[in-house]
Amino acid sequence: MQYLKTYLKKITDRGNIKLAESISKTAEEVGNKHLKNFSFTSHEIGLLFGNVQSGKTGQMFGIMCKATDLGFPVFVLLTTDNVVLQQQTLDRVKADLKGFCICGENDARIFTENSLLLPTIVVLKKNARVLKLWANIFNSTGFMRGNPLFIVDDEADAASLNTLVNKDRQSSINKYLEIIKNGASSSLYLQVTGTPQALLLQTLASGWHPLFTYYFQPGDSYLGGDFFFPASKPDCITFLETLENPTRSVVLRHIASTAQILSTGGKVSNCLFHPSVRQAVHQKFADEITHELTWCINNIDGEFETTIQKEYDNLLPAKFEKINYDAFLTTAKKLLLSKSIKVLIMNGKNDIDSSEYETGCNFVIGGNTLGRGVTFPGLQTIYYTRTSKNPQADTMWQHSRMFGYDRDSGMMKVFIDENLYKLFSDINATNNSIIAQVERGIEDIKIYYPEGLNPTRKSVLDNDRVEIISGGTNYYPFNPDNDSIETISQLLENFSNDESHYQVNLRFIKEILSHIIPSPDFKLTAFQSVIDTILSEKPAGQGILIVRRGRNVAQGTGALLSPNDWQLGASFQDKVVLTMYQVTGTKGWGGRQLWVPNIKLPHNTMYYDVIESAH
Repeated sequence: MQYLKTYLKKITDRGNIKLAESISKTAEEVGNKHLKNFSFTSHEIGLLFGNVQSGKTGQMFGIMCKATDLGFPVFVLLTTDNVVLQQQTLDRVKADLKGFCICGENDARIFTENSLLLPTIVVLKKNARVLKLWANIFNSTGFMRGNPLFIVDDEADAASLNTLVNKDRQSSINKYLEIIKNGASSSLYLQVTGTPQALLLQTLASGWHPLFTYYFQPGDSYLGGDFFFPASKPDCITFLETLENPTRSVVLRHIASTAQILSTGGKVSNCLFHPSVRQAVHQKFADEITHELTWCINNIDGEFETTIQKEYDNLLPAKFEKINYDAFLTTAKKLLLSKSIKVLIMNGKNDIDSSEYETGCNFVIGGNTLGRGVTFPGLQTIYYTRTSKNPQADTMWQHSRMFGYDRDSGMMKVFIDENLYKLFSDINATNNSIIAQVERGIEDIKIYYPEGLNPTRKSVLDNDRVEIISGGTNYYPFNPDNDSIETISQLLENFSNDESHYQVNLRFIKEILSHIIPSPDFKLTAFQSVIDTILSEKPAGQGILIVRRGRNVAQGTGALLSPNDWQLGASFQDKVVLTMYQVTGTKGWGGRQLWVPNIKLPHNTMYYDVIESAH
């Protein structure tokens, strides 16, 4: 049987033709480029990268089917350590994929009896006890000693990495995943996530850095980072600082959106409050929402009518025609008076089943439980104020449950602090940079963030191997060399000492740097990678070049630039600045008229660089 063809037919038969086309494209490209040439003797690792809540599961299933067609007999599909999520994934595998032997965590007997007659999928949650059990099952059956294993790790950055890397120990989940992976004669480990920061900052030596990365585009109706967090504020964003009574504003807006949705045949309209991790704060907001709903009921024929009309005027539904005001008001009042609106708290103390917010008008309040794997249908209104002293880009992005397909773009509304909006915009800009680098085939993907925003949690990054290059800082090599002084002189002959500076193409700056032989203190490859990163977003990117000849600078004095040149370079805050000094060679520098580079990257930005050998 042709597994990919069978799966695509199932998707098409459900009416999802566009989705089937997208899955087919991903599966064929990953298959032809990375699976067809698999040696069946090595252990390889790759990354499937897609936007948060953009349909990664279907893409994963497509790749698994293509891999089956290419001869992989056993798959382990890993989910986060959540009983409900593991069961949902298992049910979906059974519903979507035909012709496989499908095993849950307690199906060792089925796995053994099948004896690989049918290609097998084992669905496991990332839990140390479960992984240890299956490491023993794979070992005891002996099937894997002569067979390749294909591991698909959903949310691979969440629990799979070694959280004890800086303590020279190995965390349990990471250890058992390694045992399962290495217990097979060969393996292909596919990391899947919408937030790949932690994975891209692993070292090759760790065995967890992806050797290839594939990005798949979201579908047409997807609302993601570019919709909510472009560089300038879109209409769907309201800053909380501009509101007199934020909770009332959110409640009224959500009642208005719900009235439009329910009147046009919609079944559900959800509002998410994400204020803090603290449970007491969740209760406080639940009380506030209830108070505002009571206010609406008590003033239903008075002030409520005037305030809800303003919300009605601001609605711009994109999916259905806007209902007339009288019908809208009738629905809104009926909604309130029926007292069917739910206020739900989701946290460690209050476990809410997803069926509670699948229909009707709901306000959901929570903290960490609103993260990975939790989806809210018909999510139209979001109140987000959660802050952290050391915000992490990947965690913040995963908590952005507003991303997805089943929203009405004309009625989306996010209430957020202005400084948080700026943080999200910065995260989105870096996400776009990562995508641009992947799509241009850049292998050494660079990650950068503003100061104060960390890419991921520090416990999974090797302190000895992840370096931070600070934008706005001047870097020059202590003991450099030139592969040819004459070649650099020729490149720079059109640039005089007299001009203060020149605007030049970044590719020209890269060409100059390619003739520098750096000393170990000068991270030349990292600087070149950063320039590649900028070029991936702006192919004609510009930088600043400053050229100075005959500089009688002593080697090793701690500063290369003159005060004037330092000041000149510092005046260009948003560009790469390369200052080239040709030294006289009378005070060190091997007695030669070397060209010494000084580079400064754009200000207020931290660039993360992975080095493969510790100092």
